[in-house]
Amino acid sequence: MFRLQRILFSGLLLFVSFELQAQLKLNTAYLNYIAQYKDLAIEEMRQNHIPASITLAQGLIESAAGQSKLATQANNHFGIKCHDWQGRSITADDDALAECFRAYDNPRQSFKDHSLFLRNNVRYARLFQLAPDDYRGWAYGLKNCGYATNPLYGDKLIEIIEQYQLYQYDNARSYDRYMANIYDAQNRAVVPQPHIVRMYNKNYYIVAREGDTFKLIAKEAGVSWRKLARYNEIDRHARLHEGDIIYLEKKQKHAIKAFKHVPHIVKAGESMYTIAQMYGIRIKNLYKMNHMKPEDGIRVGQSLRVY
Repeated sequence: MFRLQRILFSGLLLFVSFELQAQLKLNTAYLNYIAQYKDLAIEEMRQNHIPASITLAQGLIESAAGQSKLATQANNHFGIKCHDWQGRSITADDDALAECFRAYDNPRQSFKDHSLFLRNNVRYARLFQLAPDDYRGWAYGLKNCGYATNPLYGDKLIEIIEQYQLYQYDNARSYDRYMANIYDAQNRAVVPQPHIVRMYNKNYYIVAREGDTFKLIAKEAGVSWRKLARYNEIDRHARLHEGDIIYLEKKQKHAIKAFKHVPHIVKAGESMYTIAQMYGIRIKNLYKMNHMKPEDGIRVGQSLRVY
């Protein structure tokens, strides 16, 4: 199957902007967390009027970019303690030993409860009088209202928001509902290290890890494992390898528009299947675009249309 390493050395990288390359200097775990949860933060902003930049920055700090014990074992991304909580809980050391923290079935519940915790708590009421994009006011307000004991908490929030340009999401008028809803699909308590869901050619994909199967990925993504195999045009019992690209929806009929006049030049070791996976297109359409039949072979150096 197609490996991520082949994508990295394909012509796709020619279309990565200098801006994105510069981002590689930033914390990769932070970038992954932002990509994974920005739509959830925007959804909460639109429903509860908390700047998405604040939600993301708090999540990054409180959950250590999703790597903390509370996040991995209890889906608690904001360090919210039990208080009058009636649901599941987990104990962890914080200001005192073995304190009680809220536990959730999935990250979306945590993001929703974070919004309600702020909105329904009278001590945070004045924050909702701020302009929707006043992330500085929110950052210092959260500290002054007692959300955290660290005296530099507000400054840290602002530093993260500005370094990772999270303020851009405060003016978002839309968001990817699929990415927001995917966190309702599974119980993340049993998936301590969920896959990063990315998008390419109007489709969502994840990169397989060692030991992954279609059943495991399907359970995490909330789709049928048989459909998942069909989307990727491979036998559902096939063994997955680390680095395989697994699409979560049906692939497209052609590559992205950037390849309209850019053919693919076949390299050693490639097949029609690996090329189709590389561009996120269906094999039958790749054959059709090139006036070929499934029994036709390909050769190194051959030029293939992908759009």
